[in-house]
Amino acid sequence: MSIRPPTALRQLVDMSRRLGAPENDYVILGGGNTSAQIDEQTFWVKASGAALAGIGSEDFVQVRSAPILELVEAEEVSDELVKRTLTESCVQADGPRPSVETFFHALLLRLDGVSFIGHTHPTAVNAVTCSQRAEEALSGRLLPEEIVVCGLAPIWVPFAESGIALARRLRQLLADYVDRYRRRPRCVWIQNHGLIALGGSPQEVESITVMSVQVARILVGTYALGGPHFLTDKQIERIATCPDEAPRLDQLGLTPP
Repeated sequence: MSIRPPTALRQLVDMSRRLGAPENDYVILGGGNTSAQIDEQTFWVKASGAALAGIGSEDFVQVRSAPILELVEAEEVSDELVKRTLTESCVQADGPRPSVETFFHALLLRLDGVSFIGHTHPTAVNAVTCSQRAEEALSGRLLPEEIVVCGLAPIWVPFAESGIALARRLRQLLADYVDRYRRRPRCVWIQNHGLIALGGSPQEVESITVMSVQVARILVGTYALGGPHFLTDKQIERIATCPDEAPRLDQLGLTPP
């Protein structure tokens, strides 16, 4: 008897519940949102207001990518147009409304190797993103494991209002990142907001989230002792390209960016 692989929606529900577990302190109440690619035209995204802890399949909305991405590219956008586009993009017309962050999910799910996204607001991460020295703190890498799991660097996004404003700001920063590093990012840190983890699997999203939280805690600790001591560019590049890291990538469920 063959074992059928889990569907993207089942995997998304399980990942979302783990990210929303209260003991992790990644989100509270209805905060955070998650998504998973279905095919080239559609994806699942968390419904607006649903809580990740204990979330069910009924709390996700199947959304068409095309109208969402068209609005991100549009020159003029109104609040009414945003609301209408979110509603009209839903495959099931009478279902719940998708998260206002659907716009950046559609944008990031276009990247090669990205099938799942977890957006959370970990207290440890926001201790950094809400600080006066956040951009400085994220300008270097601290740990070899950080590079293996989270990539060469995160994208740092100056504060933007949730929704289409954030997606539009992220669009340009994403293009700049790919142009500089010649690869996609694994994670995004947003000023006064939180974290986005991008992965080819739920395990990858969770690994990036866990590592980002550890890095945030270490960063805060380093400033109590004079500030972070970053690895050099040469050390970072060596770790990122070392063939010995390939087995660790497989073990952690990570895909090369």
